[in-house]
Parts: sequence; C-alpha cells; structure tokens
Amino acid sequence: MACVRSFLRSYFVGAGFNTRGLQNIGFSYAMQPGLEAIYKNPEDLSKARRRYVKHYNSHPFWGPLLIAIFLSIEMQIEAGNFPVALLDKVKNTTSYTLSAIGDSVFAGSALIFWALATVSLLLAGLQTQALLLGFTSLVGLQVFKVYTFWAGINKGLSFLDELKKWSLINWGERLKFGNAVVLLVIWAQLWPEGANMFQWYGGAATLGLLGWLIGTGKISREIVAVLFVVVSLFIIKFI
Repeated sequence: MACVRSFLRSYFVGAGFNTRGLQNIGFSYAMQPGLEAIYKNPEDLSKARRRYVKHYNSHPFWGPLLIAIFLSIEMQIEAGNFPVALLDKVKNTTSYTLSAIGDSVFAGSALIFWALATVSLLLAGLQTQALLLGFTSLVGLQVFKVYTFWAGINKGLSFLDELKKWSLINWGERLKFGNAVVLLVIWAQLWPEGANMFQWYGGAATLGLLGWLIGTGKISREIVAVLFVVVSLFIIKFI
C-alpha cells in the first residue's frame, strides 16, 4: 500500500516547484509513504527524509521510476547493503541523465508529434480520430509510468541497464523526422488556394534562413518576431 501511495504522489512532484530546490518538495512528498514503510526507527526515518529535501530536478515522466529506484536503494541502505555516502552521487547522476533523455525524447519528440498529429487531424475534419489519439497517448503514458515504477521497485538500479537497451535517444531522433513529415502535411493543409509554388519555395527559404540566423546567434528572435508582425500587418493592409 505504501508503494501505491508513493506512485500516486508522483503525479504531484512538480506541484511544489521552487527556484532553490526545483522539484525537491514534491519529490520528498512522494517518497514519504515508502520511507515510512521502510524505516520503523524514528531517527533513521528522519535521516532518510533529509536525504530527499535537497535539490532535485528531472523530467516528470520519469518521476515514478526515480521514486521507485530510490526506494529500492533505501531498502538496501536499511539492510546495510548500500553505502549512504554514495546516494547523493547516484541520485544526481541518475536524475540528470534521465532528465536529459526525457527532455529530448518526451518533450522534444513525442509530445510534439502528438500536438502536430492532432492539429493535422483536426484540419482534416477528423475530430474523433484526434480525440482517440489523445486518449490513447494518455493511457499509454500511464502504462509506461506504472511499468517503470514496478521495474524500479523490483529491479532497482539494474533496470537502468535494461532501459539503455530501449535506445530511447535513437527513437527520439526517428520521431523528429516523423514530426518534420507531419509538419509538411500541415503546411499542405493550410496552403492557400491559388498560391503558386514560387511563393511556397520563397516562404520556406525565408523561414529556413531566419531559423539559421536565430540558431547561430546572428540575429535575436525578438527582432524576427517584430519583423513578422510588421510584415503581416503590411500584407493585411495593402494586399
């Protein structure tokens, strides 16, 4: 039951976000039921609590896995099979590594694919399919969280070796190519009737040039935003 409570609390890891410890309040809140079940001695429980009120930050989709892994480590600490001195190093390395993977795969690929695919389906008038895509994605995320939490509790740090075999970074790169294809589909859906291909190529080349200028730091994005507004107002008024 304590594990179930910790899993449910993982949904609130980001609720106490602050500029000093980032997600540390929500993370320590989620760890609390598991720590209480592991440590019966009040003094040992107090020490364990203090280990999780420091700085913590990672992608929210990894919250259940990290909570489960650290609870598994705490079980080993309580049994005398894991040195407490190594915990901070393991905690920081694990959370930051998974954070980078999460930002690339989930935030930078999967969520963008869902958003672009939903927009494309809605533009095509397929409201039901767009809703089903969102529902399926949400259910899939919950299954992912439940499985990784279970694996973290039962396999501990060894699950990270299994996770490495999933090759999530490579899958994220593949999804980015898919996102580019879906974006082209959306452009085709939004393309105004009667516009010729020279306008298409000219607009695409302009966007590519602006993206390169922003990416290389040769021009600030604020200037590009102002230019976009000015040109848009000019087109609306005179064309």
